[in-house]
Amino acid sequence: MGLPGIVIALGAMIWMAFRGWSILLIAPAAALLAAATAGQPLLANWTQVFMGSAAGFVAQFFPLFLLGALFGKLMDDSGSVTAIADWMTRTLGPRRAMLAVVLAGALLTYGGVSLFVAFFVLAPMAHALFRAADIPHRLMPAAIVLGTSTFTMSALPGTPAIQNAIPMPFFSTTPFAAPGLGIVASAIMLAFGMWWLTRCEGAARRAGEGYGVGTADAHVDEVAERPLIRERASTAREFDPAETLHGQRSIEAPRIVVALLPLAVVIGVNLVMSLVVLPRIDAAYLGLPEWGATSLQAVGGVWSVIVALTAAIVCLALLNLRRLPALRDSMGAGVHAAALPVLSVASLVGFGSVVAALPGFALVRDWVLSIEGGPLVSLAVATNVLSALTGSASGGLTIALDALGGTYLTRALEIGLDPAVLHRVAVMSAGTLDTLPHNGAVVTLLAVCGATHRQSYGGIVVVGIIGPLLALAAVIALGTLAGSF
Repeated sequence: MGLPGIVIALGAMIWMAFRGWSILLIAPAAALLAAATAGQPLLANWTQVFMGSAAGFVAQFFPLFLLGALFGKLMDDSGSVTAIADWMTRTLGPRRAMLAVVLAGALLTYGGVSLFVAFFVLAPMAHALFRAADIPHRLMPAAIVLGTSTFTMSALPGTPAIQNAIPMPFFSTTPFAAPGLGIVASAIMLAFGMWWLTRCEGAARRAGEGYGVGTADAHVDEVAERPLIRERASTAREFDPAETLHGQRSIEAPRIVVALLPLAVVIGVNLVMSLVVLPRIDAAYLGLPEWGATSLQAVGGVWSVIVALTAAIVCLALLNLRRLPALRDSMGAGVHAAALPVLSVASLVGFGSVVAALPGFALVRDWVLSIEGGPLVSLAVATNVLSALTGSASGGLTIALDALGGTYLTRALEIGLDPAVLHRVAVMSAGTLDTLPHNGAVVTLLAVCGATHRQSYGGIVVVGIIGPLLALAAVIALGTLAGSF
């Protein structure tokens, strides 16, 4: 059947995922269905292609999932996340409720705190601020998305988000790839999102619409325990929300300086490793077979984030020892929170590898590469489509780069385009159309905020899709004309 078989397998996977089936089951099943319709050997595709690709993803990125989830859990249990949210509330107050929620989310996620940890702290903060300012609670999810899931995930230079790490082995780039383009994109996303949120707040006040009554104030523990939310969330991002219930949270919050210091360590160490330390290391030994026959350029970016997160975890633990009475339990919950997400995304990557190896995929590859506008436009389209179909930015991005990353790199070098631009465009493209109604982060956020798709999803589309698409278009135009800066 060729291409129709691929479409049927992909459609079946999406439908079953939306119905709540585990991606660990349906990804290999869909891959085998695609292989069967193409007349390809089933067991060989499962054990050699699917598992080989999935295992490669785990080997390459599991340290980032592990350390990121551990750092987020320790920030939560030490009271640091709550301290930062409270400080932002006191500093900006109800008069600037929108800005307070957005900036609090941006500060946490750019500092390396896992998205779902931030959700569970920001939602109660937003409820309090929006109620005091009498702003419609239906706007809360959009404000949180703007701060946590847009520019700090895909555009700000050096962000430790897993999405920003995935292109590094493919393009030999660093977390600070195309910093100028990233800053421009971040400014566009933030300015557009704040303009829209402020406009909505003003319109609501003129119409006499206040905070209102929804399904508000959903209990965090109850949300985290829902099986469907846990499954979708684990596919979408790098933290299993069920682990927020384990460990022991500190009753006492640290001072704001103590709470912020680990975030500063993540950013600072990442910068120093990327730009100062690693470029001076003689790592010729990496070319030997026992070290994977690789290069420092291919692994250096991941090493930078690993060292940054490790340093931040040590700093956090030392500063908050007395506020972490169950340190072993908190650390156990943190590392367990990484297991389901990394295996879920790896399964999506395995599915993509099977599909990419089928003869029918040649038609898809040729169509994508024939898109006019150059490699940046083609890469943006491919990554957007795959992230939308899988409901996972990291999954869609890895599938796109596994299948076409080498081709895009060759084309970029042929026209003198810096691979750093490819990196930034790929990451930004993964963080746009993945924000669809079935996305696990969207489903979880709406539940935590006590809102419904009907009430709040439109706002999420504006700040989480339209704004990032405008920024992506600007980066593609600037990157084409001026290259990386």
